[in-house]
Amino acid sequence: MTRKPARMYRKIEGQVYTRREYMGGVPTCRITQFDTGNLKEAFAVELTLGTEEAAQVRDIALEAARVSAVRVLEKTAANQYHLKVRRFPHQILREHKMAMGAGADRISDGMRRAFGKPVGHAVRAQIGTELLSIYTTEAHIGDAKEALRKAAHKLPVPTRVVITNSITNSAS
Repeated sequence: MTRKPARMYRKIEGQVYTRREYMGGVPTCRITQFDTGNLKEAFAVELTLGTEEAAQVRDIALEAARVSAVRVLEKTAANQYHLKVRRFPHQILREHKMAMGAGADRISDGMRRAFGKPVGHAVRAQIGTELLSIYTTEAHIGDAKEALRKAAHKLPVPTRVVITNSITNSAS
């Protein structure tokens, strides 16, 4: 029986682990900004990047997706967008670091169900969970689609882009 590497956090397993006050040494969240772009203007179109499978998405992946999308939008849509990270990574990931190297074969099986130390954060995303949203004008829909397509490559889960017209939704 082959074992998967210990650093695979994509599957949702175990209980939710979010209570920071009971654990010491939790690393900070890597997402630097949750809202970027023009925050003062109300845009007509909303494009949302949603998941197609249930998975855990690490904060590092969300930050890489955000940076990738902003890089595309800054070149093409300048000040005509508002990008929002829709989920905060509350889930704290733990890892029991095993000894590596020569002679480590004797202890590699020990402490089989060890609790582990906190190593990062993740979002527990179910099917259809919205991760990123871009609000923009009708002229920049193609640019926002391209930005979300490039951002989706940074995420460990298949995604789908959903376009909604904010003005018609708010009027009804």
